[in-house]
Amino acid sequence: MKQFTGYLQKEFLEIIRSGKLTILTLLSVLFGIMNPLFAKLTPWLMQLMSEQLSEAGMSVGEVSVDAMTSWTQFYKNIPIELIIFIVIFSGILTTEYLKGTLTIVLTKGLKRWKVIVSKLITMVVMWSYCFWLCYFITYFYNSYFWSNNIASHLFFSAFCIYLFGIWICSLIILASTFLKNSYAVLVSTGVIVIISYILGMLPQLSEYLPTYLLSSSSLLTNALTINSFLYSIIIIIILTTLNILSSVIFFNKKSV
Repeated sequence: MKQFTGYLQKEFLEIIRSGKLTILTLLSVLFGIMNPLFAKLTPWLMQLMSEQLSEAGMSVGEVSVDAMTSWTQFYKNIPIELIIFIVIFSGILTTEYLKGTLTIVLTKGLKRWKVIVSKLITMVVMWSYCFWLCYFITYFYNSYFWSNNIASHLFFSAFCIYLFGIWICSLIILASTFLKNSYAVLVSTGVIVIISYILGMLPQLSEYLPTYLLSSSSLLTNALTINSFLYSIIIIIILTTLNILSSVIFFNKKSV
């Protein structure tokens, strides 16, 4: 247990020393502030553009914004944050292959499954930190400027996106167990997400795919119900569990 705790501590120290924590914190705060700020500035921006649009024969009516405008921006920005997160952590395991550091810790008796679990915990903790920091900054600014009561199922809709990010973390770990560089991990993860998205265009499959959770913003306006996402949540939990188990099996057989 001491080896596992020590290795986990090493992972978090590496994130701090490498500047990843600083980058992700600044990014989350920036997006969290940008969501309500964009909503606040929208009427002003439209007013600036109104003269140019009127010259082109187009008229701009009065623009009203509220918390829903800010939350709409939140769901547009969070996939960007997730992509940056994936890029930053795509080498969480493959970098150690290149440096040869895994060989050292494994020869000292650290079990292989503990390496996988510690890497996964590190990613999940960092994703949780980034996602919820951005969410609560947006939430509190929206409460200050307007009212969040206009949006339905705020927490559940956000939780769906958060759960999608957990699945992505498990995909990165799985891909890292049989690929040798971070670029390959990044591409394979992206391909799987794209395949899921394309399959989601089939109405009979969409509700059973992980990418369906990305449409959870529809809950804010009651365009969809919570029950609409139950199948995709169950599927993504099963897939995440299988990814973790498969990662342990593949890594146990991998020559490091």
